[in-house]
Amino acid sequence: MKRVAVVVLNWNGWQDTIACLTSLQAQDSPSFHLLVVDNGSTDGSVAKIRKAMPAVELLQTGANLGFGGGCNAGIRQAIDQGADYVWLINSDATADPHALSAMVRVAESDPTLGSVGSVLFEAGTVDQVQLWGGGRVNLWSGQSRHQLMAGPLDFVSGASVLLRCAALEAVGLFDQATFFMYWEDTDLAFRLRKAGWGLAVAGDSKVWHKQSASVGPRSPLLDEYFTRSAVRFLRRHAPVPVISISIMLTRMLAKRVFMGQFSRVRAVLKGVRAA
Repeated sequence: MKRVAVVVLNWNGWQDTIACLTSLQAQDSPSFHLLVVDNGSTDGSVAKIRKAMPAVELLQTGANLGFGGGCNAGIRQAIDQGADYVWLINSDATADPHALSAMVRVAESDPTLGSVGSVLFEAGTVDQVQLWGGGRVNLWSGQSRHQLMAGPLDFVSGASVLLRCAALEAVGLFDQATFFMYWEDTDLAFRLRKAGWGLAVAGDSKVWHKQSASVGPRSPLLDEYFTRSAVRFLRRHAPVPVISISIMLTRMLAKRVFMGQFSRVRAVLKGVRAA
């Protein structure tokens, strides 16, 4: 029986995290261990989660290490505890009872798979697909697109992904030194694929997910982090980074100027400078 660690990263969002954990406790998978990583919350999350879920292991990072850094803390602990797989699921998501067993079944069917994703649905809907596991990246235009149906993938979304620990030990964890938030899951997928590991989606693994719950959709802060990480990703993976970065920035800035969202224009430019 394969050992699975389920890692949930919390940052100032204990209500969502408790709802997520409640759905995870109902999983029909026969063997898994729940681990909450608190990423330096300041809203009393640790006490509230411990009170609501006293049996769940809780690891405190002591500071906000970003998405990759917080997840890495949980992944390292899971590997040290002998896990074969780590399921990362966002704290603002809830899972169908069969979500984990469906992913493990796909992963076990092919030992060359490094990661397996879920089908993500919009929170509050029954079947409105948010993305089918992950998406594609055009390395010339710098554009990332979500898959909305089964098809080829360049990356699996970190919102719900089962990672094979042997693959992580081969290529490394998230690059938390380069990516604080956004694109770290895409970078990991590109490194997995380069090393010969495959990506897949378990169509029967269903997860309902809020979008950008930590910073808010269409927020300047989202634009800043997204842009900084996108520039760094394209510098690493694009065939001619200056072309793809220029096209991406032109597209992003033109859209925000057209919509009159000048605070977001400034945020994009701030992200470029920080990259």
